[in-house]
Amino acid sequence: MERSFHAARPINRILALALLAMVLVTTGCASPVGVRHLDPKQVQRTLTANVLSSDDVSAPTAQILNRAGLRERFHSEPQEVLATLHRGLPTATETDRLFALAELSFAYASNKGPKSNFLASALYAYAFLFPKEAQTAPRWSDPRTRVALDLYNRGIAEAFTNADGSRVLIEGGTYLLPFGEMVIAMDQDETHWGSYRLVDFAQAAQLEVRGLRNRYRWPGIGAPMAAALEPMEGTKIPAYLRVPPAIKVAVTAFLRVEDMDEGLKSGRMVGRLELYTVSEATSVTINGRSVPIEYELSSALAYTLEGSRAYDIELKALFSGDFRLVKDEAYFQDGLFFMGPYRRGRIPVVLVHGTASSPARWAEMLNELQNDPRLWGRYQFWLFTYNTGNPILYSAGILTDGLRKAVTELDPEGKDAALRKMVVIGHSQGGLLTKLTTVDSGTGFWDNGFTVSFDKLEGSPEAKEILKRSMFFTPLPSVKRVVFIATPHQGSFVAGGWIGRLTGKLISLPFRLLSPLNEVIALKRQTVSIRSIKDIPRSTDQMDPKSPFIRSLAAMPMAPEITAHSIIAVKNPDAPKEKWTDGVVDYSSAHIDGVASELVVHSSHSTQSEPETIEEVRRILVEHLEAEGN
Repeated sequence: MERSFHAARPINRILALALLAMVLVTTGCASPVGVRHLDPKQVQRTLTANVLSSDDVSAPTAQILNRAGLRERFHSEPQEVLATLHRGLPTATETDRLFALAELSFAYASNKGPKSNFLASALYAYAFLFPKEAQTAPRWSDPRTRVALDLYNRGIAEAFTNADGSRVLIEGGTYLLPFGEMVIAMDQDETHWGSYRLVDFAQAAQLEVRGLRNRYRWPGIGAPMAAALEPMEGTKIPAYLRVPPAIKVAVTAFLRVEDMDEGLKSGRMVGRLELYTVSEATSVTINGRSVPIEYELSSALAYTLEGSRAYDIELKALFSGDFRLVKDEAYFQDGLFFMGPYRRGRIPVVLVHGTASSPARWAEMLNELQNDPRLWGRYQFWLFTYNTGNPILYSAGILTDGLRKAVTELDPEGKDAALRKMVVIGHSQGGLLTKLTTVDSGTGFWDNGFTVSFDKLEGSPEAKEILKRSMFFTPLPSVKRVVFIATPHQGSFVAGGWIGRLTGKLISLPFRLLSPLNEVIALKRQTVSIRSIKDIPRSTDQMDPKSPFIRSLAAMPMAPEITAHSIIAVKNPDAPKEKWTDGVVDYSSAHIDGVASELVVHSSHSTQSEPETIEEVRRILVEHLEAEGN
C-alpha cells in the first residue's frame, strides 16, 4: 500500500500542471488588471459619454457610485440610491455629489421613473453650476460644465412637458420633488410679447429640423422652445405691429432658484420661472455672474415654415393680383413685415423675392444671417411680399411707399440713424423693385403710357395717388446699399418668349389698380396710350427685353450715394462668357456697370439659397457695418 501511495503522487502533479496549463490557455494569460487598445471613435465615446448621449452615465458619476458601492444597486433601487446621495457622502466633494445627483435623477426619470426627477435633475445641476461660494464653481474646462447645462436645460423642458409630450405647460404652481416640493412663481406678464401672448410652447430639442443645411444653437442656460403667437385684444405696440401672427418665436424658459442650499436641506424650494426672447435679452445674471441664454432660432424658423401656406400661394399670387399672404391687418396691406419687433439702433435688411416666389424662399439666407454673431444685434430683418404678376411699377410703388411709412411710423422724430442705413436685397424681379428704390425716374415711366402731363390729369384723388406712386420714383433716403441677385436688368429671355406671353395672358390684375386706370381711361378728354384694361402690361410683359419699361429702367442711373452689388448666377461657368445664363436670365442682362462688386456663382436662377450666394451677402453686410461705423 505504501508503494502504491507514493506511485500516485507524480500522477497527481501531472494532472495539476495540466489543469493549470488549461486555465492559462483559456484565459489568454490575461491579468486581473490591465488595458486594451481602443479605436479613436471608441476613445471619444468613452471620454464624452453621459446619460444624455448614451445608455450609461458619465465617468465622473460612475466613479461616485463605485466609491460608495452603489453602482449595481442603482439599477435595482434607484430611488433609495438617490435618497442616499441626497443625504450626503462623507468622502465626496459637494461638487462631485451634486453632479452625480443631477445625472442620475435624469437617468431615472428617463427610464420611466417619476417625472419629478426631471425637475430634481435641473435643480441639482443648477446647484452644481452656481454654488453660493463662487470660487467653488466648476471651471469652464471641466467637461461636466456643459453636461450640467444640458441637464438643467433638458430637465426644465421635460419637467413642464405634458403627459403625452405634445406641449410644454409654462405655468407656476407647487411641484413635487423626490425630496420635498418646490413652489414656482410666475408673473403672467412673462408670456406677453409686445402685442402678442406667447402660447403653445414646444421643446426645440424635440423638433427635428429639415430643409435647412445648418441647425444653430446658441449655447447657454435655459430650455429653448418655439412658441406660437396669440394677439392680445386692445394691445397695439408699434414695434410689434408688423410682426405677423403666424410666425413661431424662439423662447427660452429659465427657472431661477432662491436660497438653493437651504432648499436642498429642508426639502422646500422656491423659484421663479422667467421667459426670454432674443429681442429682449441674450444673457441672465445668476449669483452675480452673467450667463448666456440658450436659444434655438433655426428650429423656430423651420417650425414657422412647417405647413406654411407661403409655398402654396406662390403661383396663386402670380396669377391673382388681389391675393394676400398676410390678411386682415391694416399693417400688412403694403406687404412689408418683420421677422421680429423693431429695435432701435439695428439696420434694416429688406429681402424682396422674385416671380412666382414668396418670403419662404429666403429661409436658408435668414437662417445663416440671423445666427451670425457678427450681425446679430446690429441688423433686423424685414421681408416684402407682393403679387408677382402685377405690373412691376405698381409693386415697386407699394414697396417704396411701405418703406417710407415704416420708417416714419417707427421713428417719427428721425432719431434712429440705423433706419437711414437700410440694405435692400432683391432676387430676380425683386431686384428690379430694389433698383426702383435707388433711381430718379423723372417722367420716364409716365411718358411711356400717357401723352399728357400728370399735373393735367383729371380724376379722383385716390386714383391720382396710386398712379403717382406707381409712375414717379425718387431715391429713398433710408436706403444706403442694395444687392441684386440674378436680376434681369435688361430683361429675361423667358419672359420675352412663349412661356412669358402665355403666363401674361393668365394673370389677373388687382381691383386696386384697375379701378383708377378705368377711371382715367373713361375720361375721353385725356389721351392715354392704354386704350383698355387688357392692354395693361403684366410683370412678365415688362421683363420682356423689348419692353419700354425695362429699357427705361436699364437706362436710369442709381443715386451716387447708394452702394450697389451684383450676384450673378451661371449654370455653366466653363462655357464662353457670351453664353453664360442661369436658365432664366443671361449674364449680359444681369451684369450692370458701376457696382461696388460683382460675384459670379455656379448656380441656377434660384441662387438665393446657395451657400456661395449667402456667403457673399454675409460679406457685404459685414462690409456695410464697417463702412457705416456700426
